[in-house]
Amino acid sequence: MGKFPTFFVLLVAAAFAAALFGALHNQLSYSVGPTYFTEFKFNQFRIGEGVPERLGAALVGVQASWWMGPLIGLPAFLYGLVAVPSARSYLAAGLGGIFVVILLATFGALAGLLGGLVADSTGLMDEWITFPDGPSRADLLRAGFMHDASYLAGALGGIAAFFPMRRARQIDNGLARKETAHAT
Repeated sequence: MGKFPTFFVLLVAAAFAAALFGALHNQLSYSVGPTYFTEFKFNQFRIGEGVPERLGAALVGVQASWWMGPLIGLPAFLYGLVAVPSARSYLAAGLGGIFVVILLATFGALAGLLGGLVADSTGLMDEWITFPDGPSRADLLRAGFMHDASYLAGALGGIAAFFPMRRARQIDNGLARKETAHAT
């Protein structure tokens, strides 16, 4: 497969990875903030009343995050399309970039949960947050902080996704130099 088809494969893989991350992420955030979903997100994403709550949380996660994968990956994937000589290295680097983004988003979600727990127990953020009707204050802080922090960390992961591409370029160029040296 050439590099251009690989570009589209990476965009689809990024969408799938982001959707899966969103579904799994929302299982944890539902556990720590169920009314954030039942009283807020289910209405926002039009999740029907007959849908089991855990499935509803997963569906919210898929709908809220699938598009972030291609959006965050696009700059690094375009860079790799131009900069990485080999399609095989480009694919490997792109998948590595997706992994880096998911890893950072996971750490961001956990940091957000910690921040939400601190904000809940101390009341530190109460002056700056307008709490909507519906979800409990504690659920909104815990699940809401998780979501916001994972989006932020995922966006920062978009920068980190350049590093596997850059490394793949260095490796491919180094191999090409060795082959040229051996040929002469």
